[in-house]
Amino acid sequence: MTEMIIDARDVGVELGGVPVLGGVDLAVEPGEVVAVVGANGAGKTTLLRCLAGLQQAAAGSVAVLGRPPVDEPGFWRDVALVGDEPAWYPGLSVAEHLELMRAVHGPGRMEVRAAVELFELGGCADRAPASLSTGQRQRLSLAMALLRPSRLLLLDEPERGLDAAFRDRLADLLAAYAADGGTVVMVTHDPRFAEGARRVALAAAA
Repeated sequence: MTEMIIDARDVGVELGGVPVLGGVDLAVEPGEVVAVVGANGAGKTTLLRCLAGLQQAAAGSVAVLGRPPVDEPGFWRDVALVGDEPAWYPGLSVAEHLELMRAVHGPGRMEVRAAVELFELGGCADRAPASLSTGQRQRLSLAMALLRPSRLLLLDEPERGLDAAFRDRLADLLAAYAADGGTVVMVTHDPRFAEGARRVALAAAA
């Protein structure tokens, strides 16, 4: 029997007593790229936070890699998240952020030099992330996630700030990650970017 990477059943979330997510089911197998789509306010990011162990579900159950998701080091050894822009380390350059990620998590899918080239960061490798454009910082966040070893990528609007050409490249990178045995769950507002993934439509909470 195939191990389920994600098994979420009848998940409901309330924030301040207000329902923001209701009755959501999501089953994801190894090697899948799943796009979570839906109208604004449907709870897409909230669902992703539940999968990352950053938001407690008020109802239902969530299992990631066979266990409840918990915000702790053991969980993050297998799971990489790209969501809100990270807090960049003062005094570290773009390249040094990538080198730090590799030092903490160990050898992953690519070397730092290859990541700099692949994510078009060569012209700013010696600069501080805070000095970069929105698109450059997003490419750095994605490079940091794909550089390190992981079994599951959780991505919240990974296309944010990227031009059309790099969105196409990112789609190819995610497909390659899945072909190597990884699994991707991403929230996206771009229907074209979601093409080729199994879509999960979320109804707004009642």
